[in-house]
Amino acid sequence: MIRVVAVEDDARYRASLEMLLRYAEDFELIRTFESAAAALAELDAILDRGEDPGWDLVLMDLDLPRLSGSECTRRIKERLPHVTVVVLTVFEDRSAVLEAICAGADGYLLKRTPADELLSQLRAVMAGGSPLSAAIARTVLDLVRHLNGGDRARPAAGQLDLSPRELDVLRCLVQGMSYKHVAAELNISIHTVRNHIRNIYGKLRVHSVAAAVSRALREGLV
Repeated sequence: MIRVVAVEDDARYRASLEMLLRYAEDFELIRTFESAAAALAELDAILDRGEDPGWDLVLMDLDLPRLSGSECTRRIKERLPHVTVVVLTVFEDRSAVLEAICAGADGYLLKRTPADELLSQLRAVMAGGSPLSAAIARTVLDLVRHLNGGDRARPAAGQLDLSPRELDVLRCLVQGMSYKHVAAELNISIHTVRNHIRNIYGKLRVHSVAAAVSRALREGLV
């Protein structure tokens, strides 16, 4: 069972998420928050007690009062690096996408995504994928092309100390493979894949697959 937390200030959309997840056998909505501040306050209280919050997946709105969803994502990832965060928003502009991915979001989906597709995308991200709505995928590609067109010096993979096997894993991630598919492609265990990805995160200074892929494409690492 995938334990889900939603950070969403729109009561109507929050209710629709509750209804959707209630009838999905593999998801359990364990907590909802109307603001980033409330989510972080409860998370910190749980961690201060030395307890496990039990969060597997966080659904994050971007347009939240006072503290943005991107900043909330960054702070959650600092506290719980292995928790999956998927943005659910109406914003599809380049700056919003880039900010969320750089903050560590593992996926970026639009609120208008049909219910069955949304569930499919959430299952995909929990299997190691990086779901993007079609419109967002185009925005990301445009952004990568724009950044690659610049004249900035880009560090080589060797300068970042990425091993040959880590580069193999990174190439698979760029192709959109899940952890399971990466393991099969490279004939290694999923545990080994996770270890390589953890090392990649550290060397690239990122917190999610989406951010790792973005940097790999932006800097021509693969």
